[in-house]
Amino acid sequence: MHAKIFDIDGTLLQSATIDDELYREAVVSVLGDVRFRPSLHEYDFVTDSGILRQLLLDNEIGETESRAAEIKSCFLELVRGHISKHGPFPEVPGARTYFDQLRMTEDCCVSIATGGWRETALEKLSSSGFDISDVPLASSDDAWDRQEIMRISLAQLGQSFESITYFGDGVWDRAASESLGWEFVAVGPDLGGIQSYLESHIAIDTAARREEE
Repeated sequence: MHAKIFDIDGTLLQSATIDDELYREAVVSVLGDVRFRPSLHEYDFVTDSGILRQLLLDNEIGETESRAAEIKSCFLELVRGHISKHGPFPEVPGARTYFDQLRMTEDCCVSIATGGWRETALEKLSSSGFDISDVPLASSDDAWDRQEIMRISLAQLGQSFESITYFGDGVWDRAASESLGWEFVAVGPDLGGIQSYLESHIAIDTAARREEE
């Protein structure tokens, strides 16, 4: 058996840029004019919870569950508002078909490990037509460290595997996969990854071999 584990933003959906903008808007809406680091690369933990933890420390703001809950709620409403106004986030070409094919493949188990919060992740995926009714999903609600989120996602599959492959679009995805000893498939232009899943059995095998070299 083989485990195939997916990130969401930039990996299944073309949503990374808008997701970042809406996240920042939600934070400012609740906390006011706070200082963000210049880029995501400068945060140690590039997850919704991890960034929030470091942002609060940077701005010398006390961390409370109620404050985090308010930001999550605001973020969810902003995502819903964006979808209502602009329609669902577009998928990375062929992502949904490939995802569904893997779900139906007898020697594969599929799960999701996202650095986003669970409710916003579900909102984006469901509005874009992804059927994840039988797919485990680990998120930033489960942990603020990406590697731990990935471990939880794997554990949710409930068995051991001959191979474990993570699909991601960020340098933090690649670094986490390397640390865990997992195979990694880069998606999107930032890592020179696959641009489309339409010829996935060819493109993804090639990408995985390149990461192993």
